Amino acid sequence: MLDLAFIRNHPDIVKDAARRRQVEVDIEALLELDERIRALKHEVEDLRARQNRLSKQVRDAGRDEELRQRLIGEGRQLSEAIKEREPQLREMEARLHDLLLLVPNIPDPSVPDGVDETENVEIARWGEPRRFEFPIKDHVTLMQDLDLLDIERGAKVAGSRSYVLKNDAARLELALLHFAMDRMVAKGFTPLVVPALAKAFAFEGTSHFPRGREQVYEIEKDELFLVGTAEVSVTGMFSGEILREEELPLRFAAYSPCFRREAGTYGKDTRGIMRVHQFNKVEQYVICRNDHEESVYWHETLRANAEEILQALELPYRVVVLCTGDLGDAKVKGYDLEAWVPSEGRYRETHSDSYFHDYQARRANIRYRDSEGRVRFVHTLNNTALATPRIMIPLLENHQQPDGSVRLPEALRPYMGGQEYIR
Repeated sequence: MLDLAFIRNHPDIVKDAARRRQVEVDIEALLELDERIRALKHEVEDLRARQNRLSKQVRDAGRDEELRQRLIGEGRQLSEAIKEREPQLREMEARLHDLLLLVPNIPDPSVPDGVDETENVEIARWGEPRRFEFPIKDHVTLMQDLDLLDIERGAKVAGSRSYVLKNDAARLELALLHFAMDRMVAKGFTPLVVPALAKAFAFEGTSHFPRGREQVYEIEKDELFLVGTAEVSVTGMFSGEILREEELPLRFAAYSPCFRREAGTYGKDTRGIMRVHQFNKVEQYVICRNDHEESVYWHETLRANAEEILQALELPYRVVVLCTGDLGDAKVKGYDLEAWVPSEGRYRETHSDSYFHDYQARRANIRYRDSEGRVRFVHTLNNTALATPRIMIPLLENHQQPDGSVRLPEALRPYMGGQEYIR
């Protein structure tokens, strides 16, 4: 959420940000409503001030009963006028809050303009895509031949975009998550296992609500929702709190099961385990001081952490800067890391690295007291450490062997009991 004072003082900047992000929001209507609220607040405050003066006059009226009754009558009229206006004020403030939730963040000047993901800009690559001297298999064929995957029975249990991992694939998923968590803990990140269920306020705090609500599974009877990332749960953990500056930065590696409806993706990535309803993820999450340069530092650090994980898994990848049309509402700037998928002959996204300034913190009301005693909103950042089963696609395909087996990268072998190949 943007600071309302910033929107008042810089409406053209906010309108331009919405235009560049292709977000529809009526800034003029928001400012008009804000003006009406401020006028009504002034009116209510004036009525209360008159009411207070009347109360003093009633006390000072002494034995003049006629004056007292007249003043009491005026006081009742003022009280009725206040009671009439207060519900109007609450309703208008609620509408303003809902409008503010729709106003997107201001992108960093370095963010390229673009309509969608096809206009993201590549800035780095690591590794060379492997040249295979034998016919390669895609991840589905490879996994089925090695008895690692049962899509049919997964669909029988839970419908389309569901799956069952078997044998060494089940072990591999746990190994990957353990590997990623250990990597982050070694860098000083606090490990967390967070709820996969969260209340609506936690989704609103991260800007997954109101836009994006169609992607979230709702448990209506209990007023709970299934998270699509631990970012939601960690933000909710600190909602409404005032931290101490000396506590910052807070760095977490948060694991949770994740769920996504994949609304609007009919016919897209229907084969295999690329786009599924249930997955697991270790998320990097940082809460730091309200300082742009510190946010940029952590943004680059989270990216470096993710790159080290991909390099340890011996996966060729590239880094792209998200364009305005692919940035979403909340991000100031974002990178995607995309690993090479041989069967598709292209890079596919495995990590999403973002910083938000105080946009999420204002929505979730996460603050800290600085060294001068001022209370300020924190900055938040997050990036994937590792998400499964998606990471298995480039992992298995890139490391497949002529005999149909899969070589495990050395970094993973300690987590697979020293195993070198999946056969």
